Amino acid sequence: MVLLWVILIPLAGGVFLGALGHRRWAFFANIAFSAATALAACVMTADVLRAGPLLALRQQFFIDPLNVFLVDLTALVGLTTSIFSRSYMRVEDRLGHLTQARLRAYHAMYQLFLFTMLLALTTNNIGVLWVAMEGATLSTALLVSLYRTPQGLAAAWKSIILCGVGIALALLGTILVYFAAHAVLGAGGALLWTRLEAVKARLDPAVMAVAFVFLVVGYGTKVGLVPLHNWLPDAHAEGPAPISALLSGLLLNVALYAIVRFKALASGTPDAHWPAALMMGFGLVSVLVATFSLGRQRDVKRLFAYSSIEHMGLATFAFGMGGPLANFAALLHMTVHSLTKSSIFFTSGHVAQKAGTRDTQRIAGVMDSSPAAGWAFLLGGLAILGMPPFGVFASEFLILTAAVHDAPWSVPLLILALGVAFATIFQATQGMVFGASPGPRGSRDLALAPSFVHLALVLALGLYIPHALAAWYAAAARLAGR
Repeated sequence: MVLLWVILIPLAGGVFLGALGHRRWAFFANIAFSAATALAACVMTADVLRAGPLLALRQQFFIDPLNVFLVDLTALVGLTTSIFSRSYMRVEDRLGHLTQARLRAYHAMYQLFLFTMLLALTTNNIGVLWVAMEGATLSTALLVSLYRTPQGLAAAWKSIILCGVGIALALLGTILVYFAAHAVLGAGGALLWTRLEAVKARLDPAVMAVAFVFLVVGYGTKVGLVPLHNWLPDAHAEGPAPISALLSGLLLNVALYAIVRFKALASGTPDAHWPAALMMGFGLVSVLVATFSLGRQRDVKRLFAYSSIEHMGLATFAFGMGGPLANFAALLHMTVHSLTKSSIFFTSGHVAQKAGTRDTQRIAGVMDSSPAAGWAFLLGGLAILGMPPFGVFASEFLILTAAVHDAPWSVPLLILALGVAFATIFQATQGMVFGASPGPRGSRDLALAPSFVHLALVLALGLYIPHALAAWYAAAARLAGR
């Protein structure tokens, strides 16, 4: 039953806040629902560690090592983002950027977005997975267009159109997987992950090949893989900072999780090497295009949106290589990127809000005007660039190590991309952090406490991965396939 509570709590929160989300205490209610979801996820994880994988509601929901850590990560980022959003959105309200109706929409859609993410992760039904991702598309569009500016509405429409096309292609791929499974399983169980995994070696390879292409293109749109990424920078730039944190920290992970599950099915036969090649190709192109797009970005949120595309491309490339080391590295990279990037969006949103601009050329002296924001910006920038001893360095080092063994031709390209990204983002962040501040100095910003919590976790994962957590990642890596 605790698995169902993980789903039902944010759903109930969405309904409740949809009715009363305009009240002054709605910020605390949003935090309370997010905290209850995180608590339920922790209890569920304890059950999984004690009893093994769980099935619920006539096998329509399941939890195993591959999705349970993503459930915990989703619940954690959802909680910390709700805490940050209390101070951020109250300032937006005070500045007159929001009405009561928009605040109610924000709180309701926040919880419904978490609901769709957790539903996609825990469902055992690939059809329900598609429905959950479509729900995420709709809730994302409403959150991105929250300010109702022309730019925000344009970004929301772009998100709906591009992600709508992508999700339609994913539906076609899902139908083809059902067609292949129906020939083996019949009507019963042909949509269930657990049943499909048991018979993946017997699925028609030709049908699965076509299906996987549609699925990678479809769900890859949600991941932000090039050339399907155009909606992502606009959505990050125009939506509130907490929503940018959720998009980079949660949505991209969940969409990549869906691709990884389908890759494990499509690679069921020993001679099926094309799923790996397809993912490696999309991943490497995404890394290169996003990296060389960084230098043209003056909007701080668009800058880090392209950084998200780069890092998700790197994780996709690693999952494409497959094997214990590459999958382990990709899972670790998903974790540390989610924590680091959400921390950066907390800080960049806070800084842009205080400066009244998102232009990197007009933001300066953050360390002077707000030491807390300055240190959060500085440490977050170093962490996302892969500086040791942060966890991003560990995951990128492992990915490069796996590439040296399994795809040595890609190593020079990856090193080039990482070097260009380092130089570009380092120059941009240092220019904003240091220098003379045009505003008042020495303000204290307790609102950034969630950012430091995330950075502390990323630092801890870079210094030491507990044995239990390493075993957890290793078990998940085996489920991700070869």
